[in-house]
Amino acid sequence: MSCFFCHLKDILDEAGITVTPANKKQVDQAFHQIVGVVYKDCPSTWKALKLALQSDDLKRRELIQKLQAALPSR
Repeated sequence: MSCFFCHLKDILDEAGITVTPANKKQVDQAFHQIVGVVYKDCPSTWKALKLALQSDDLKRRELIQKLQAALPSR
């Protein structure tokens, strides 16, 4: 899994997304795109995700909705 996936299990569960070897890269790319970080820059992506998740519950819900929209076939 990506370097930050283990920290986002609850987010993935709430979004109804199960990470598999077949979709792992797509999920990883979706997280990078959602926070506006170039793909494969895991430290910057994780930093942006942590900030979004610590902000408030609204940011958390927005992240989940964006993830669901980015991965409609979950």
